[in-house]
Amino acid sequence: MSDIDKIENESVADPGLPEHQYRPTDVDPKLEKRAERQIAAMFGLAALLAVGFCVAYVTIDADQTFLNWSAQNFALGATLGGALLLIGSGIIRWAKQLMGDHEIAELRHPSASSQEDREKALADLNAGLDESGIARRPLIRNSLIGAVGALGLPAIFMLRDLGPLPYGHTKTVWRKGMRVVNDVSGTPMKPADLEVGQLVNAEPEVFFELDEHGHHVIHGTELLQAKSKAAVIVVRMRPEAIRAPKGRENWGIDGILCYSKICTHVGCPISLWEQQTHHLLCPCHQSTFDLSDGGKVVFGPAYRPLPQLPLGVDADGYLIALSDFQEIIAPSYPELARDQKKLDKRNG
Repeated sequence: MSDIDKIENESVADPGLPEHQYRPTDVDPKLEKRAERQIAAMFGLAALLAVGFCVAYVTIDADQTFLNWSAQNFALGATLGGALLLIGSGIIRWAKQLMGDHEIAELRHPSASSQEDREKALADLNAGLDESGIARRPLIRNSLIGAVGALGLPAIFMLRDLGPLPYGHTKTVWRKGMRVVNDVSGTPMKPADLEVGQLVNAEPEVFFELDEHGHHVIHGTELLQAKSKAAVIVVRMRPEAIRAPKGRENWGIDGILCYSKICTHVGCPISLWEQQTHHLLCPCHQSTFDLSDGGKVVFGPAYRPLPQLPLGVDADGYLIALSDFQEIIAPSYPELARDQKKLDKRNG
C-alpha cells in the first residue's frame, strides 16, 4: 500500500476541536426569523439608497453646497457608500447567524485529488449551498438580488457623468456681433491695441456681462463648460504674410486673426507662439499649426487645422465675431473626421 493510500485510509477520531456551541438562531425559530427579516431589511434599504443616488444626481445642482462641501458629491457618496455598506453588513450577518455552522476536519496531502475526492468536493459545495439557506430563504435571496441589481443604476448614471461625446458638437457661446475681450481683464480690443507679432488670450464678452441683479449671466459649472470651448487666441501679423484659405479672405482685420485655443489633437490649451514663423505650438504633444495658412497642421499628431473664428469690427471700432465657429471644437477622434466632413459639406 502506498503512502497516499495509507493517508486516505487514516481517520481522526478527535481532531482537537472544542465542543460545538450552538448559536441562538440555531435553537430559537423566532430569533432565526427575526434575523432573516433584519437582513432582508438591510438589502431593501440598500436598494432604496441606490435609487436615492440616481435621484440626487438628477435633482441636486452641481453648484449647490452643504457645510461648505458640494451637496451633490456629499449626497452621491452617502447614498452609494451606504448601499455598499448595508449589502456587505447584511451578507456578513447572514453568514454569522443563518448559514451552516459546524466544524469540518480534512486530511491534506500534496498529490492531485482522485475522482472520488473531486466528486466529494462537489457534493460538499452543494451541501454548503444548501446550508447557506439561499434556496429556502426567498426573502433574503430576493432582497439581495434586488439590492445588487439596484447598484447597476448608479453605475449607469456615473457613466453618463463622463459627459457628452466630444464629437458632433459645433456650438459655442460665440455669436455674430459679440465682442472679443481680454480673458483676464475683460477689456474689449481694438485693432490698434495689437502690435505685429503679438498674441493675446481672449474670450467672448458674454463671460463678463452682468444681469439686472449684478450677477454674471453665465456662472458656475455652465461658465466652466462654456469657457472650455470658447477660449481663443488673437494674433497679429503682416497682412502680406497671410495665405487665407478659400472663403476666408475676409476673416481677419488688418492682419489680425482669431483661432480656437483648443488643440485639435486631444484638446490641450495652446498658446506657444513663434512670431517669425507664425507657428503655434501645443505644449502637450508638440502639434504645430501655421496660423498664417488657415491654422493647418505642419507638425505633430493633430489631425485637423486649428478652428478659426471670423472677425470684424463694430460701430465703435472693437473686434467682434462675425459668427460662431464653423468647425467642430473638439479632439480629433475618428468619428470627428466623419462629422467634420458633413459639416463642411453643409457649409458649402
